[in-house]
Formats: sequence, C-alpha cells, structure tokens
Amino acid sequence: MKDPYVVLGIHANASDDEIKKAYRELARKYHPDNYQDNPLADLAEEKMKEINEAYDAILKLRSGGTSGGGTCQQPQNGYRQGTGSYPHVRQLIHAGNLDGAEQALMETESKNGEWYFLMGSIAYRRGWLDEARQNYRIACQMAPSNLEYRQALNMMQQGGYGYHSGNMNMAGCGNMDCCTSLLLLNCLCGGCS
Repeated sequence: MKDPYVVLGIHANASDDEIKKAYRELARKYHPDNYQDNPLADLAEEKMKEINEAYDAILKLRSGGTSGGGTCQQPQNGYRQGTGSYPHVRQLIHAGNLDGAEQALMETESKNGEWYFLMGSIAYRRGWLDEARQNYRIACQMAPSNLEYRQALNMMQQGGYGYHSGNMNMAGCGNMDCCTSLLLLNCLCGGCS
C-alpha cells in the first residue's frame, strides 16, 4: 500500500482535523454514486477503497502512537467506529441494500449522531417518516453543528420529502438534476398553476 498520508494528500504531521477533512473531501469526490453509468466507475471504486484503507491505516498508526502527528481519536461524527464502517453503511444505503446497512449499524458498539442519522436515512428510504424524523432529531441533538443532520431534520419537519444528503439520494429521484427537482417542488408546493 502507498503511504497513507500521500493517498490523503496530507503531511504526516497533519492535525486530526486536517486528516478528517482530507478524508471527507476525497470520499465525497470519489464516492461510487458520483460515477454511476460512467466508464470511470471502476477507477472511482478502487480509489475509494484506497482512501478508506489509507484513513484506517492512519487511525491505526496514531492510536498506536507510532506516528509523529499526535494521537488521532475517533472522528466526532463517527465515520469509523466499532466493527462497522459508516462510509460502508452509506454505500449500502446508496445501493439500496437497506437490510445490509441496518445490520452493519446494529453491529457497531456505540450509537452516536452518525449512527442515528444513518438509521433515519434507512427509515426514510423505507417510507417510515416518523421513525426517520425521530432518528434525525436524535442525530441533531448529539451533533448540533452537523449541517447534514440539521438539513435532514428540517426537511422532515417540512413534510418529509426531497431530502438529498450530499450524493445520498434519499428521495429516490435517480438522475434528476437540481433544476428539475426544484421545478417539481415548486409545482408540488402550489407554485404552478
């Protein structure tokens, strides 16, 4: 494996926050959902695997105290925790494998804001809007500064439809672009005659 710091594009003395930020940016950029029906899908999937392995390696290095960058703790939003991997759970949700995503979440050792957010996302995809709202509310209470959680809760409080978490298509709109989505929302909300 390549040097994990090189894979994430950071220096070995980067702070924990810089590591998390680099990981998140790369995960957003190379997430397989961005490359559906694209000839680069296989490369993006391979890159995402490399990014996850690099992040895990850095966490292991720092938790063992073998790196000069200080001790890396679990990310506050819980992207890595217990036996499960939250990015993996997100991938399962994106793929529509809700049972697999739920099982992976149930195997995690503790429940944090990300856990509740993902459970809410699963409930939302199943059409269980009350349960989704409850889970989003708990996620917001546990991580009040997380804008993604707050956006999901706000959407649920306004009727429960149309939430789009980054690349996680929660509304099932498929390949619909932003303009089309806004036009449909405008029509549904009484903006069209």
